[in-house]
Amino acid sequence: MKDPLIAQASSTIPEARQRPGRRFYIHTFGCQMNEADSSRMGEILRREGWTPAGTAQEADLILLNTCAVREKAEQKVMSALGRYRPLKLERGALIGVTGCIAQQEKERLLKKVPYVDFVLGPDGIPKLGEVLRKVQDERARVAETAWVDSEQYLFPRADPETSRGRVTEFVTVMKGCDHVCSYCVVPQVRGRELSRPVAEVMAEVRSLAAVGVREVTFLGQNVNSYQGGASFAELLRQACAVESLARVRFTTSNPHDLPDELVDSFGVLPKLMPHFHLPVQSGSDRILERMRRGHTVAHYLERVERLRRGRPDIALTTDLIVGFPGETEEDFAATQRLVERARFDNVFSFVYSPRPRTAAALHEQEWGHVPHQTKVERLERLQARIREISLELAQAKLGAEVEVLVEGPSKTDPHKRFGRIPENRVVNFVGEAAPGSLVRVRVERVTPNALFGTERG
Repeated sequence: MKDPLIAQASSTIPEARQRPGRRFYIHTFGCQMNEADSSRMGEILRREGWTPAGTAQEADLILLNTCAVREKAEQKVMSALGRYRPLKLERGALIGVTGCIAQQEKERLLKKVPYVDFVLGPDGIPKLGEVLRKVQDERARVAETAWVDSEQYLFPRADPETSRGRVTEFVTVMKGCDHVCSYCVVPQVRGRELSRPVAEVMAEVRSLAAVGVREVTFLGQNVNSYQGGASFAELLRQACAVESLARVRFTTSNPHDLPDELVDSFGVLPKLMPHFHLPVQSGSDRILERMRRGHTVAHYLERVERLRRGRPDIALTTDLIVGFPGETEEDFAATQRLVERARFDNVFSFVYSPRPRTAAALHEQEWGHVPHQTKVERLERLQARIREISLELAQAKLGAEVEVLVEGPSKTDPHKRFGRIPENRVVNFVGEAAPGSLVRVRVERVTPNALFGTERG
């Protein structure tokens, strides 16, 4: 479970509207898209006169912004709802569920959890204030999960004043996915692909740069398919041309529609950071076909090889699912071979869990159920090797000087600084550099997930 995302108060809200007794707390689960949505909801609440609370125990409104990609994520949400129930009973706190589980369950969630006041799907974020007023004024329980027509959809946009003082910021460039992989619930909970106009994206990027943001990360369920009036590679070129921006990143991509133009961007755009998250999901072509991924292992590795030819220092990360229906030991061995060949810097790996109304869930018995114990045992074997490879790649940095974009105090030691290298590895270091600075750090110690060192004068 990720740490709750608590947005900072915006200086643009008149003091008279900061009414006492209206404090909110947002608990975010899942991906960067959810983190960005939480930031946007926080901005809406502040415009409505709410202020952020330090903890859920201090809040008059608790929002759970949820993820439905895996069963475990749903379990975490239900567990959190149980922990927040006493705050409803003791303090009368309002509780809302937003995000993917809200969209998946709709009114069913209100019946299942009677102390939830409202559910709000991703398309309903702009209506958050309206929904809250209905809950408070009419004492109604609300489910706002209707899809918004593409012509009327408004992409969430960061308030530049809220972002003032932040080093990095997310910028949503598209939503939804048209691929309909057999295991994936995203098309059901995020809808079909819709791209944001390039002029609108760049206006947000420039407004963020104007208040001191040094790095932007473009977000979308499948940014490769961006069609906002320019190719995604062209959008990256325009962002990299913003003078005060130091770094540009993006996530997530699908190997099925990864054009040469985008692959080659890493070799020609110095501000485009050499880190690419490219989910593969399995190393077995047989399983990939059942997953409806639209690519083979050979195609994936060809894309990887071209990326590394253009940017030899590029760090690759990926997603892997273990125990997909019908996966044999031979299929799993193919995934292990792919990990050895690709040598990913990091892998987000999970056991397969059936998602509602997906093809894999409907065909699991036909394709072959993999016992849970087998899934876990395979995952443990895979993750052990992944950690070894990640550590080996990190050890190559020992003694080297790396460029770090300083984000603030270290999360593990407030007397140190925290930032990331271009390849997206976390660095905790001794130094005095201000947030937003690009500094050189000598690496003195490494773990599979982080680097440690000292700022060079």
